[in-house]
Amino acid sequence: MQYVGKVVLPEGKKVAVNLGFDFDAFSVWMETFKQSSQAYMSRGEYGAEVGVPRILDLLKKYDIEASFCVPGHTADSYPDICKEIIKEGHEILHHGYVHEDPTFLPIEEEEKILVKGLEALEKLGVKPIGYRSPGFDLSPNTLNLLEKHGIKYDSSLMGNDFYPYHPRVCEVNYDKGNVFGEPLSIVEMPVTWYLDDFPHLEFIGTRTGMKPPSQVFEIWKMYFDYAVENTENGMMVVTMHPQVIGRPHNIIMLEQFINYVLERGGWITSLRNIYKSVEF
Repeated sequence: MQYVGKVVLPEGKKVAVNLGFDFDAFSVWMETFKQSSQAYMSRGEYGAEVGVPRILDLLKKYDIEASFCVPGHTADSYPDICKEIIKEGHEILHHGYVHEDPTFLPIEEEEKILVKGLEALEKLGVKPIGYRSPGFDLSPNTLNLLEKHGIKYDSSLMGNDFYPYHPRVCEVNYDKGNVFGEPLSIVEMPVTWYLDDFPHLEFIGTRTGMKPPSQVFEIWKMYFDYAVENTENGMMVVTMHPQVIGRPHNIIMLEQFINYVLERGGWITSLRNIYKSVEF
């Protein structure tokens, strides 16, 4: 049984919507895809130098507070751009150091990476209370490590569509059936690959995205419509990447989605604001 909460929404609002930007820059190519080609590095450069400024301008136009998930490597590579994000009033979440997959890491190694990422963000004056795992992947130790280091909410798991919940560690057992541990105090802000721009829109060798943004808009719109019409005090998390959503045709689609959400009574805000509004 999930321990599900609800979002206390501002008067007149129907659904909380988070626009989250995974500011991976170089790290996703270096670690996740093991690519050091300058062609891949230039995509990360584009995200920092072109994508983030476009996103910040768009968010400022609509007075929206968003969430930026920042690997420590990005904070060390682009400190001035990260400081501009903070200056504009957006929140920073922990997102690994070099976008490492923690799934099979020994607990000591995973904690070392977690601390290294925290230290990089501390140099920017940030002590994050939120976390998103690179690739939405967690080990059996991740949630407990996050609690140990003061993280209040995670946004990596897919156990619900529209409601925050207290996650449980699932023990994988091929002989007797999987079992869950007790719910943790950390709050889960659920995600889904359907609401992530990367698999839909980005080109990676044989794993081709590059769909028309109109198709992505249709998916996000239908998700939001369902939330408006079938839920109460719910939320949805849209995950984007500056080097993807920052492209001209994609950011036009994002503005269309923002307008649609606002017209239908969506409350677009940061995960930290949603967290402060959750009741169990």
